[in-house]
Amino acid sequence: MKLTFCNLLIPVLLLQLIIPGSTQCSLDSIVEKKIQEALQEFHPSVPTISCTSVTSSGRLASCPAGTVVTSCACGYGCGSWDIQGETTCHCQCQVMDWTTARCCRML
Repeated sequence: MKLTFCNLLIPVLLLQLIIPGSTQCSLDSIVEKKIQEALQEFHPSVPTISCTSVTSSGRLASCPAGTVVTSCACGYGCGSWDIQGETTCHCQCQVMDWTTARCCRML
């Protein structure tokens, strides 16, 4: 009798382990499918960035209207600069022959 009971108990336990796993897996696949369907319907416009460089003689370089400074470069190997008012590069070294501002805007 014990042998028969054990023989019936083992398959029942194995079925309990298998059924929740397969249910979870199918639930995961259903959720994944729904997410993919929703993403296919949702097509946001991807913003692009347009950048240009403006070079001026001296210590200042300003960006055109509608753009902002994203970086600066200075002549004579000067690495000290700051951005003034979001639109102007200011090279901080005493002697400066040129300044470049990298100006960008979102389209």
